[in-house]
Amino acid sequence: MEQAAERSTSTTIVASTSQVSDLDPIARVRKLLFRQMLVGIKDGRFFLGNFHCIDEQGNIILQDTVEYRSIRRSSPSPTEQRCLGMILIPSSCRTSCHVDCSIEEQLSLIQLKE
Repeated sequence: MEQAAERSTSTTIVASTSQVSDLDPIARVRKLLFRQMLVGIKDGRFFLGNFHCIDEQGNIILQDTVEYRSIRRSSPSPTEQRCLGMILIPSSCRTSCHVDCSIEEQLSLIQLKE
């Protein structure tokens, strides 16, 4: 009987420790690695690529990136695209950032620390 109580206590401790690690910023960023990310910048362009890394200043590096930009002149397609490869997007230029993942993953990524 006492052993069962000890097992349930250790399970509770492990569960609460894993919840704390879920809120760890480094663990949250690791979940984003190699996921498709859409980043918008101030001049209206968007970049779609695989998330590679982020630094302490918030600059983002994307791999296999495609740039999308609006064309002001009349044409059949309202946007123009071009392949860029690996790019760095400064945090000062970034206006939006979206990650391709399930709703459950999105909710876990936006949890706030208490």
